[in-house]
Amino acid sequence: MTNEMKYKMSAERLDELKDELSYLQTVREKEVAEQIKEARSFGDLSENSEYDEAKSEQGKLYSKIAEIKNLIDNAEIIQIADDTDEVGLGSKVTVRDLETKAKEIYQIVGSQEADPAAGRISDESPFGKGLLGRKTGETIQIDAPAGALEFKIIKIEK
Repeated sequence: MTNEMKYKMSAERLDELKDELSYLQTVREKEVAEQIKEARSFGDLSENSEYDEAKSEQGKLYSKIAEIKNLIDNAEIIQIADDTDEVGLGSKVTVRDLETKAKEIYQIVGSQEADPAAGRISDESPFGKGLLGRKTGETIQIDAPAGALEFKIIKIEK
């Protein structure tokens, strides 16, 4: 028996994945099947680039479907605790970079929802790990490729 990895995500992200899976299995699968059918009508399959391309697209589609099914089957819905003053999954954390004095806001999310450009950082990232369990007023040090970075936690929102 294999020990499957759990993917931490919000209930909203799980719903998005289910919707995407439904779309891929219904609409997109029919479109690809139609492409294959049309390419077959062009004759000799051994030299039919349209057929090869459609079959390749079908392979990519089935791979994506399998990937999404795995995510759904192994999803672990994150529970946001409202009664704690510590940083946890789902927390929005306001920090100040002690070197540049810049103030930044991040939300701690599961790896499937991470989007650093949008301020959503994974609980598995070095910065996310450094924030987890910390409280307002604490200073954290994160080892980055450019060297150690220090941040002070200014505010935690659930």
